[in-house]
Amino acid sequence: MNKTLSTAVKVMTLSTAGMVMASSMAWSQQGDVVATQDANVRVETVVDGLEHPWAVEVLPDGAYIVTERPGRLRIVRDGALSDPLGGLPEIRAAGQGGLLDVALAPDFAQSRLLFLTASVPGEGGAGTAVFRAKLSADEKKLENVERIFAMNKFTGAGQHFGSRIAIDRDGALFFGIGDRGDGPRAQDPKDHAGKLMRISQDGKVPADNPFAKGGDALPEIWSMGHRNPQGITIDPADGRLITVEHGARGGDEINVPQAGKNYGWPVISYGVNYSGSQIGEGSAKEGLEQPLHYWDPSIAPGAIAIYRGEMFPEWDGDFIVAALKYQLISRVPRDADGSIGPEERLFQGDYGRIRDVVVAPDGALLMVTDEDNGALLRVSRASNS
Repeated sequence: MNKTLSTAVKVMTLSTAGMVMASSMAWSQQGDVVATQDANVRVETVVDGLEHPWAVEVLPDGAYIVTERPGRLRIVRDGALSDPLGGLPEIRAAGQGGLLDVALAPDFAQSRLLFLTASVPGEGGAGTAVFRAKLSADEKKLENVERIFAMNKFTGAGQHFGSRIAIDRDGALFFGIGDRGDGPRAQDPKDHAGKLMRISQDGKVPADNPFAKGGDALPEIWSMGHRNPQGITIDPADGRLITVEHGARGGDEINVPQAGKNYGWPVISYGVNYSGSQIGEGSAKEGLEQPLHYWDPSIAPGAIAIYRGEMFPEWDGDFIVAALKYQLISRVPRDADGSIGPEERLFQGDYGRIRDVVVAPDGALLMVTDEDNGALLRVSRASNS
């Protein structure tokens, strides 16, 4: 296991100059300056007063769109939080479920299309669904809302819904669904639970999916054997799909899911059950894939980003992982040959449970905190003086 090299030191300071983005969005002049291994960073609150925010995306003009798990979607512009948008579908907000991820279509600037994941009610309880919708011109509501996917077996369990969205270079949607608290479902090829899915923007199955032409698995499935993949992203540099998922007591994983492969849960794991008993058959078995990286003890990862930006060139290609359990960001370095270096833990315990992290167009990091009074935070480069 990679060991923590250092814990960031938080130093309160008053910024001497405002930061203004191209969209003329002025940031709060007060922030925290935090020393990291490679650079000092400034952490600023863009807005607070969010109830368990789950995801954030940057709109073309530099404003933000944020989901709140209880079932609200809001716009943040010039530091102001909009009223909840209208037009959202029926959502089942209970346990770990509710309104989850939001992703913008690649042509959002023209089409205004976006995609949402949420837990929804249905026969047998609740399950994960994906919606396509259009943001109205006045940004007050969603229009033409259409459910383009729903998992095939709903249950009363309140955990492991997944489910972030990543859009690949062909425009297809990748998203994950957890095992819904029932591990063996992740090994059932006729069950969407414990799988990564890939669908077109209209909900159809892409012709190049591994099981699109039939066989023993559902055609939407990309890979299987996942416990609860809440983080998913695509590396802008090479188009590779990367995920991060929760283990049990230990065994959180970063994976590079490939078409048709099986990533082992619950047959193999680097963690143990919460009781301390062994999971499955150990940590390896022929025919099952190994993670690229794992944590033990668990950090409860909520999201993953790959740093590709100009603001922190020292982090180029590194994994940036949001963590709930230790309330931190884990920066997992990658060398030029792809090997994993010792992680650096940032902001541990300073801001609460970090649910999402994304790289903004200007290279800053954006984070949301999964709290009753949650916040959208911006991490930018600060002077080293």
